[in-house]
Amino acid sequence: MPRLSYRRALTRALADELARDEAVFLLGEDVQVGASLVTTGLARRFGADRVRDTPLSEQAFTSFATGAALAGLRPVIEFQIPSLLFLVFEQIVNHAHKFPLMTGGQCSVPVTYLVPGSGSRTGWAGQHSDHPYSLFAHVGVVTVVPATPADAYGLLVTAIRHDDPVVVFAPAGAMDVRDDVDDLTPVPLGRGRIHRFGDDVTVVAIGHLVHDALAVAEEVADQVSVEVFDPRTLYPFDIDGLTESVARTGRLVVLDDGNRSCGMAAEIIASVVERVRLLAPPRRVTRPDGAVLPFAPALDRAVQPGRDQLATAIHLTMKDGS
Repeated sequence: MPRLSYRRALTRALADELARDEAVFLLGEDVQVGASLVTTGLARRFGADRVRDTPLSEQAFTSFATGAALAGLRPVIEFQIPSLLFLVFEQIVNHAHKFPLMTGGQCSVPVTYLVPGSGSRTGWAGQHSDHPYSLFAHVGVVTVVPATPADAYGLLVTAIRHDDPVVVFAPAGAMDVRDDVDDLTPVPLGRGRIHRFGDDVTVVAIGHLVHDALAVAEEVADQVSVEVFDPRTLYPFDIDGLTESVARTGRLVVLDDGNRSCGMAAEIIASVVERVRLLAPPRRVTRPDGAVLPFAPALDRAVQPGRDQLATAIHLTMKDGS
């Protein structure tokens, strides 16, 4: 089986969709030179008309993409920095997302918003290190966070083909992950994945943290049998799949590289406890309330959820339920 990196899986998905459908085109800042190393070589292969560099005006080119989608095209926008999504929240939520709903389905807005390098990239500081996926899930925009190269390819392909806006967060912590990939296929939205089966506790991990959860599960395997659940899509969320897992294990820990208050971890826990009687109180491992990541690498890492915190949460959950 060939080894494929997460970053190259995104590139392959973009190339395959550009080749498959002439309505697909890519736009963003410095996409022709491949500044993010995700769009490298695409302008040479598909031409400047379909891989378009834009001015430094996110609000302008995001609105341009909405108009292009209404006219029948399928734009893919690359955002170099996740915090730029704050600038275009209005364009995505109030325009692209709501047009089909407010017209009774008379139009569709198939725009894909790709964020390669979401979250901390080691020393990129407060204005470049956010994971704002919970905001988009909150308002009902389709939101995906792939953890593996195969899912990065499959979910991006599905997003481009989807008839509604989709935000694809590709975590910085996953970009260099490599995996043996035998077959690249579209991955359905709203369907989670169990990476490791276990009997004692379900750990829900989002994005790159799936790999940390798997490492911790292996470390504690002689004491606790950990099941690792990857939602892959945060909206729509596979609550049925997670409920089935937690109903078997009876315990829940959520690992989320977002801020604690009003974050995905809180929503996941609330959704589960409405459906399942747990053997112990659930726990969440997140960034602190209102976290703004510092520039200093040691402080940057200290603010993010880590393996030691997860292992502690797992052991406390087992102790509480004993």
